Amino acid sequence: MNDSPAIDYQTIFEHAPVGLCISRHRVMQVCNRELTKIFGYEAGDLDGQSFQILYPTADEFERTGARIVPIMNAKGIYSDERIMRRANGDLFWCHVIGHTLVPTDMHAAGIWTFEDLSGKRKVSAELSPREREIAALLVEGKTSKLIGKQIGLSPRTVEMHRANLMKKFTAATSSELVHRLLGAVNQ
Repeated sequence: MNDSPAIDYQTIFEHAPVGLCISRHRVMQVCNRELTKIFGYEAGDLDGQSFQILYPTADEFERTGARIVPIMNAKGIYSDERIMRRANGDLFWCHVIGHTLVPTDMHAAGIWTFEDLSGKRKVSAELSPREREIAALLVEGKTSKLIGKQIGLSPRTVEMHRANLMKKFTAATSSELVHRLLGAVNQ
């Protein structure tokens, strides 16, 4: 005899301890309570909304969408840490993982998770959208050459942005910059 309760996937989805949503063509179809809480919205507010509402700028939304496709084509899954925007406009670091449900069209349908990293990592300097993008890739350990190739900039331009980040975070070395971006060193 099996005394285990029946599995109710709707309850599991709704009460998961991580932000979850199902998307179609970069539009959130349904979001769980934790996702709306992370981003400062009420239950149901994000259902039917474009992911763009969660990005600091429309340009960052577009560039991230383009960056996701080749990685998902290769792996079927995408993961990164990026700066996102809450309903009140506050920016925060977020760990995002996505899995496509349609391998031939990465944005057709997917499952996405969001984890708020603001308790571990603060957004402490005023950054341009391009600096936020480069900062996220530096945290992944990528070189200027790899970053440039991935986002369509010359390594020299990436180095210029890295130098600006180092000034803003008062970091003497690239390693120190990454530590400060990760929140490991007080500013």
